[in-house]
Amino acid sequence: MPTAVLSGRTLAVAATATALLATALGATAATAGESAATTDKVLVIGIDGAVLDRVKAANAPHLNGLMAQGLTARSTLYANPMAATSSGPGWSTIATGVWPDKHGVKDNSFTGKNYTAHPDFLTRIENAKPSLNTYAAADWEPITSTDQNGPIFSAKVDKRLSLKGDRDGYGNEDPKIAAAAATELRDQNPDAAFVYLGEIDAAGHSSGAASQAYLNAVARVDVLVGKLLTAVQSRPTYAQENWKVLVTTDHGHTSGGGHGGSSIAERGTFVIARGAGIPAGSVRDDVRLADVAATALAHVGVSGAGLDGVPLNAPDNDPFDTLRPVLQARVDETGIPAATKGFTRTPPAGWSVDNSKMGTGGVTEWAGWAFATDEFWSQSQRDQWRELNVRSRDVFAVADSDEWDDKSHTGTFDSTLITPKWPVAGGSTKTLSFQTHYRQEAGQTAQVLVSYNGGAPAVVKNYTADAVAKAESIALQVPAGATDVQVRFRYSGDNNWYWTVDDVRLG
Repeated sequence: MPTAVLSGRTLAVAATATALLATALGATAATAGESAATTDKVLVIGIDGAVLDRVKAANAPHLNGLMAQGLTARSTLYANPMAATSSGPGWSTIATGVWPDKHGVKDNSFTGKNYTAHPDFLTRIENAKPSLNTYAAADWEPITSTDQNGPIFSAKVDKRLSLKGDRDGYGNEDPKIAAAAATELRDQNPDAAFVYLGEIDAAGHSSGAASQAYLNAVARVDVLVGKLLTAVQSRPTYAQENWKVLVTTDHGHTSGGGHGGSSIAERGTFVIARGAGIPAGSVRDDVRLADVAATALAHVGVSGAGLDGVPLNAPDNDPFDTLRPVLQARVDETGIPAATKGFTRTPPAGWSVDNSKMGTGGVTEWAGWAFATDEFWSQSQRDQWRELNVRSRDVFAVADSDEWDDKSHTGTFDSTLITPKWPVAGGSTKTLSFQTHYRQEAGQTAQVLVSYNGGAPAVVKNYTADAVAKAESIALQVPAGATDVQVRFRYSGDNNWYWTVDDVRLG
């Protein structure tokens, strides 16, 4: 179908939300509708510059209702030099399901964009299942308009609506976008839709996320979200459909207003999701922004192969994530908020850390391999690429000689992380895979070693250059007669950089 491109001026609409829709879209009604569902459909609502804690504090019954009925997942973004915490990289990550080092958008200039290799999820649906109907509507032109920067959602999308939101003056066309999208959702037959609402970001810039004006903007946008949800439920065929609704944002905001930098406030994002298989009131810490596209694709039966994101229903088998309940607050670190619980030096069951060659003293949190969250580790020292560790999820292992050195110590950093012994068959080939983030500097070493049947460990990978937010895969040739394998990650340094490891698997 041809692309629909419209333009308009800012229209301000104020409305009072009611609790009726929240009740109508409650878990009981959802379950009844889903039990008879035969057609899978997905709606992604993108809310620019929304801060989750402020959404929770606002008069926002529809958004808070979705959280009560489904999943709420906080997450964090990258920072420069991977990309700024700006709309261009944020919406590109949400739409494509890959991080900026793949889709190429680092800021709002869109220089380096590579949507040909990494298309938006609606375009992927069109390529795989052209019989499905796709729809996108936005009042920020690069998302759906063919201007010099965009579009993020390509011309292959069946129907695109683009309204000029007067971003320079922080105006918006959200009410018009919501009205048009609601009509489309209710009266037409979209199988996958993306709807963008920008007013909250405008309020963040003009008044700051801590302001009453920001809360008021959240309340107004919540009314529009309610219109979209009502439109879905009002469909004549709703009882025979299985709708998954996802709500997300592209970046956060500082309390005083603004984004683009590396603070947790600017890097903060979230995913809210409601639909079949999502427990009501659930909270997760392992969800990433790239998972939105992967979840949308999976719901309509389209492969997400090659994406950085994974569907929300993908199992989390990472043993490091089991450590979240025992994470501690800071000990020696000073830049991390005192209330943030995000590290432990106790490994998960079956794993161990060999610190027999470690120096003594140093910063307690990093005295050998530790296990930490992004929120904790990246705040230990900003703007040293720790924020780029985007392919790790939830809790990951980290060896950081740079931070360890910030307190008096003797000796050097030399610590080895050791996996359990995994069974193998002699003569077979196994693949060792893991996510890693390594920053190289002369004087440090990082090695992956493997031993069979308790024998001497042999080096299978030696890092001599940066490996930034990388998915690693190493083929292991299992010797004849071997019945088990054990992997070691040894890092040594003296006020050098760091190494992280996550999601270690033997396949």
